[in-house]
Amino acid sequence: MGVMQLTIITAINMMGSGIIMLPTNLAQVGTMSILSWVVTALGAMLLAWGFAQAGIYTKKSGGMGGYSEYSFGKAGAFLSNFTYGLSLVIANVAIAISAVGYLTELFGIKANPLEICLLTIAVLWLASVLNFGGAKITGQLSTFTVWGVIAPLAVVIVLGWFWFNPHLYASAWNPHHLSFVSGLGASIPITLWAFLGLESASANMDRVENPKKNVPIAVLGGTIGAGILYILATNVVQGIVPNLDLAKSTAPFGLVFAHMFNPTIGNIVMGLMIISCFGSLLGWQFTIAEVFRSSAQEGYFPKIFNKVIGNGTPLIGIVIITIIQSVLALSSISPSLSAQFTILVNLAVVTNCVPYLLSMGSIKTMQRLDGNVTEKKQKLNNFVAVLAGIYTLYAISQAGSTAIVLGSIVTFFGWTLYGFMSYRFDMQTE
Repeated sequence: MGVMQLTIITAINMMGSGIIMLPTNLAQVGTMSILSWVVTALGAMLLAWGFAQAGIYTKKSGGMGGYSEYSFGKAGAFLSNFTYGLSLVIANVAIAISAVGYLTELFGIKANPLEICLLTIAVLWLASVLNFGGAKITGQLSTFTVWGVIAPLAVVIVLGWFWFNPHLYASAWNPHHLSFVSGLGASIPITLWAFLGLESASANMDRVENPKKNVPIAVLGGTIGAGILYILATNVVQGIVPNLDLAKSTAPFGLVFAHMFNPTIGNIVMGLMIISCFGSLLGWQFTIAEVFRSSAQEGYFPKIFNKVIGNGTPLIGIVIITIIQSVLALSSISPSLSAQFTILVNLAVVTNCVPYLLSMGSIKTMQRLDGNVTEKKQKLNNFVAVLAGIYTLYAISQAGSTAIVLGSIVTFFGWTLYGFMSYRFDMQTE
């Protein structure tokens, strides 16, 4: 691939379904959430640079687990894989809830919290069952369906300004009278959620022309591109739809297009968003199973996750993961769909930040072991990694006490689990 192809792929991988509920969650803070976008976009670029360098200098497989092993050994690799796998499990429940929100709005279903939960579980199982056909089918469907998000976004960004009301936007700046610090931090987790997946960008480096030059360009370019689309789309809609209506909506982009054109167009957009969201869920369900399977191969996870059927699908792993997700959906039932979505997003962000920190902390070791990195480049990369780590810690601190406590318990439990298997890696036999 050339640098332009990789840049586009990087941006699309990040976008997926991450944006379709963002207008609702950001409207609950107000248009001052644009400040959070600026901070998160800068933080995401720092992380993207760090992962681009890690992808270039690593000689280990296993993604972030392989990166973490450089400085933190097998314990770090296990903890990175463990928390990343769990963050994806949680994130996919949030994606399924997004799809359910649009489904209920499209078909006018007045569902109570339990019914929403049961619909979410049904969507998760449907996505898992469709994955039984193998990676090829999953990949083709996911590549096609992502345009269900990109096309409406392009229309909003290009044409939405004709319906944009500056007074409406300004009046929604700070509807809850938050302080500057509180308002800035309130949207950090949800904006970082939109960028999750940037760590996968360096995975294609073996198929890229001149990777040491083009991978960093593509990763940063893709992150900047996705950030621009996010910022433009989520801010223009807040000048089209009244803040209170947007904050209560379970299908914000359908509501926006109904305001711009008519309810029929709004319903068509909701249908496109559902298709895109489900396609993203389909791909991520398979990805989770692959993360668990590769971790099982390394000896980190139970061997049952490494079992595959004839077409290479880790069927048993997919079933176990979906059972866990079903329990998670039931345990996170909230009075509103938006509240349940926010709880899961915050927890997914906290658990996903653990491998981010471990990976950034390993960049210095990677460069030293490579032996061919100039001192000037090392200092630059180390400085960026430190800043990326600081931003990641800040994002964790803004996720709320519940998410931080639960994320900490998950992390500590991961150390306990590793203690029971460390003999496989750490004990030397004579």
